[in-house]
Amino acid sequence: MQLFLAPLDVWLFRNGKPFTAGEDHRAVSLFPPYPSVIQGTLRSHHLFLHKDQVNVFDREAVRAFIGDEQDYKGLRLRGPFIACWDGKTLQRYFPVPADMAPAEGGYHPLRLQKAQQGDLLTSAPTPFLLLSDLPPTKRPGERWLTEQDLLAALGGQSVRAVEESKLFEREARFGIARDDRTRSSREGALYEAEFIRPRENVGLYVEVSGFEDWPPTGVLRMGGEGRGAWYTRLASASPLPSLAECFPDGRLPQSFKVYFATPTFFKRGWLPEDWANFFEPAPQLLAAALNRYESVGGFDWANQTHKPARRYVPAGSVYYFHSATPIRLKDSVLQTNALSDDGAAIGYGQIFLQEVNDVPGN
Repeated sequence: MQLFLAPLDVWLFRNGKPFTAGEDHRAVSLFPPYPSVIQGTLRSHHLFLHKDQVNVFDREAVRAFIGDEQDYKGLRLRGPFIACWDGKTLQRYFPVPADMAPAEGGYHPLRLQKAQQGDLLTSAPTPFLLLSDLPPTKRPGERWLTEQDLLAALGGQSVRAVEESKLFEREARFGIARDDRTRSSREGALYEAEFIRPRENVGLYVEVSGFEDWPPTGVLRMGGEGRGAWYTRLASASPLPSLAECFPDGRLPQSFKVYFATPTFFKRGWLPEDWANFFEPAPQLLAAALNRYESVGGFDWANQTHKPARRYVPAGSVYYFHSATPIRLKDSVLQTNALSDDGAAIGYGQIFLQEVNDVPGN
């Protein structure tokens, strides 16, 4: 099932930083939101659609029907991704790969260069670095690539990116915390919340399996303040390319790179517990291009406390690999299209994989 989610007004998707009026004054929104936000939205709405079949006040019955954070009961997600849907044509957007450098005319690919070479000294644990032949320039604000341009960029071509403001705007709104006992405003508890207002026809795209009996259209609540979204099941749009389609038997080229379209969690920070969890055998990591880590947390409504925040590798990160022997993807990766130590089933760690032909010395 392919879903397009359009806002009824604005959306609020806070980042993982704890926020309490009186302790911090500004709540920042992310767009697109984390996959964990979308899975909660979809599971809640699935329960609503089947409220006549399940006692929603029975926690065990609810858990058996839609699962919990440990068991998603067959739910599988890809996304969410920013998308534009005009009723006929779907265009998905992705973060600019971190191995692309901004320059006049767009973004240009970085090149692999041996880490210990000439006057270059580094403590990087990889044998190669990703460097640019162009003069350094300040990276502009958030930019996005169409799906076609992303594939071109992964293939080593220069591309032009779409400015954030072409897809959505950020709106700041002020509020003040209330005292529930007195039903009055709390002194000194003024705060600012950032909302997301997508442009016309812009929303979120997500692929869902496990919940196949939804109506063609409907309204659901999502994000902070339970803001509304109008969902549409897309029947004519092409789904995202899958690893199983691109690599039917799981076999990979000797040298390749992995682009993360959604954030991913690795147990060793920017490295997973073991690359052998995803590949057979484990390849050699040649280089990596990463942006600043993201903190993913949330609020536990059942226990009325903040969830522990964990650091995630951000979307747009790129890892380069080489294997001297034949290598293939594990079946679990072919099924989820993801590399992640946690959350692959619900959309974390979604990847694109591209062969690399210009590895020095290979």
